[in-house]
Amino acid sequence: MNENVLLAFGLTLFAGLSTGFGSALALIFKTTNKKFLSMALGFSAGVMIYVSFVEILQKARLALTDAYGAETGAWLTVVSFFAGIAVIALIDRFIPSYENPHEAHLIEEMDSDTEEAHKKSGEKKLMRMGLFTALAIGIHNFPEGLATFTSALVDPALGISIAVAIAIHNIPEGISVSVPIFHATGSRKKAFWLSFSSGLAEPAGAFLGYIVLRSIFNESVMGFLFAGVAGIMVFVSIDELFPTAREYGEGHTAIYGLISGMLLMALSLLLLM
Repeated sequence: MNENVLLAFGLTLFAGLSTGFGSALALIFKTTNKKFLSMALGFSAGVMIYVSFVEILQKARLALTDAYGAETGAWLTVVSFFAGIAVIALIDRFIPSYENPHEAHLIEEMDSDTEEAHKKSGEKKLMRMGLFTALAIGIHNFPEGLATFTSALVDPALGISIAVAIAIHNIPEGISVSVPIFHATGSRKKAFWLSFSSGLAEPAGAFLGYIVLRSIFNESVMGFLFAGVAGIMVFVSIDELFPTAREYGEGHTAIYGLISGMLLMALSLLLLM
């Protein structure tokens, strides 16, 4: 376990800080490449769905059946998988949709009339929305950080794949966070730094996971965690990534990205056998 700790932290940090990269794109460019974002989000969803069902869930079941027997282990795998879904669904449920960072936004919105927006909504309301948006992205990223860290801790190759997939989905997420924060503050720099900082929730999730896991980590704990991680990633893919990919207006591109992500993940797993 200790051999992979630094790698696991590094991958989680990379995935989390990709939110800041998305924010930087919103500062640098004036238009949104919707086709690229649609393909990238679909690709990320494909990677996460395929690896969750084909690799992570299977590892979880093997670990739990070894620890508790075939029948009990199978039941515990299913329960843990849906427990992971329940956790991320509850997080999503308690964040109001207008403050949800997974709502699709375009870079072009950065150039809309901020002064008029202040007049319509009021400065305090916009500031509240900006701060809640930063908090929301942090809450969403926390379990994703734990998922990346746990995967890399057990299987570095698997952790790299998951980190890349989550990093890809954090790029357009950074754009989506920057837009409301920019309207809340009127400052592109503040929008970037608040969005960048919110991405630190992923390594924070990894750190908390390490503090808890280092004293109790064993085969059965790994099984429970892996099954829960699979549930989290499937929910994120179905509830956030693929719908957002289609919202960018490139439905077939999103599907091609989804299939490409699955194919690349399948080939990667075969080559690692």
